[in-house]
Amino acid sequence: MTREDQILKLIVEHFIKTAEPVGSQTLLEVYHLPFSSATIRSEMNSLEKEGYLEKTHTSSGRVPSGKGYTYYVEHLREENVDESVKYALSKVLEQKTKSVEEVVKESCEILSHMTNLASVVLGPKVNEEHLLSVQIIPLSEKTATAVFVTDKGYVENKTFIIDDKMSLSDVQKTVDLLNARLKGTSIADLVPKMEAMKQALTDYVVGHDVVYQAILGAFVKFAGERIKLYGKENLFETPEFTEDAKKLQKVLELVDDPEALRAALAASGAPKEEGVNVTIGDPSHGLSDVAIVSAEVNLPGGKGTSISLLGPTRMDYEKAVALLDYVSKTLDSYFNETPNKGGKESCPKKKSSPRSSPASTPSNLTPNPAAETPETNPKPNPNKAKK
Repeated sequence: MTREDQILKLIVEHFIKTAEPVGSQTLLEVYHLPFSSATIRSEMNSLEKEGYLEKTHTSSGRVPSGKGYTYYVEHLREENVDESVKYALSKVLEQKTKSVEEVVKESCEILSHMTNLASVVLGPKVNEEHLLSVQIIPLSEKTATAVFVTDKGYVENKTFIIDDKMSLSDVQKTVDLLNARLKGTSIADLVPKMEAMKQALTDYVVGHDVVYQAILGAFVKFAGERIKLYGKENLFETPEFTEDAKKLQKVLELVDDPEALRAALAASGAPKEEGVNVTIGDPSHGLSDVAIVSAEVNLPGGKGTSISLLGPTRMDYEKAVALLDYVSKTLDSYFNETPNKGGKESCPKKKSSPRSSPASTPSNLTPNPAAETPETNPKPNPNKAKK
């Protein structure tokens, strides 16, 4: 790691911990760097000119820019998974009686607790998921539960009171007609298709309206319920959001809108690492102060579900990327019965730093023999490689 990389790494990690701008004196006093204060300031000026650091108005220190965070994620972060996460996740997965929804929910709660970030589960697009079947389960002579299942394994239910004019056989006739007309229909098209069927049901079954409304309500709920949020309270404890009501409102709007979140996750320029996608500040969606770390999880029924960690750009990327990568791969293994790709090799490999050779060392540094040795101060080269 070159000197400039080392200084950038320490600035990013110190700012993540403290939320305070970082100056050369802080780097010397806290990290005991073997460089002079003048050399560190020179490096920081160089990093600022290249767009990796920014200077705040209230301090002489620097803070990482979006470009600086991105470089840190791609080249400088460490690759460790906390053993407590492995243990907590193993305790969830050893209980084989848990449903898919329960396993995902508890896994996300672990992620939120360990990272102090909000975790979000985003389901498949409604036009990519289709109705498999509608079933009726009688609970008594006057009540029943309508259950429908999709080809992605999602189950929704609605309990209703049977109209006095209807018998259980009438209810079943209604359900049979719905299955005949709706099976294979995309979730996005279920509601308009059901509305178009209403007259046919009126002619076919007396008192069908209760069943119709119950199932229609379940379809409407499912079509809109593409997103689950865990650890929402962590957003209210983040200085960047609690001190700015508009920023917090933007974040809350994002996690309440599946398509807006999907667009943010697909933002151009987001660095991808073997299935882990990191979006750092997305001004095009009004999220310049928000970072999202996401990964797809192959749940029973097929692809299309993602788990994301959401928080300020000043999030702990080292922990967030490593933990989400481990959890997503472990869940893939659990649900698809493939050898676990987790463990020591679970975290995606960071890219080689373009500063990893002397040729990439900045050319504008003035060595200080009193503070540095040739080993810590590589020979400057005018042909500096770009990050």
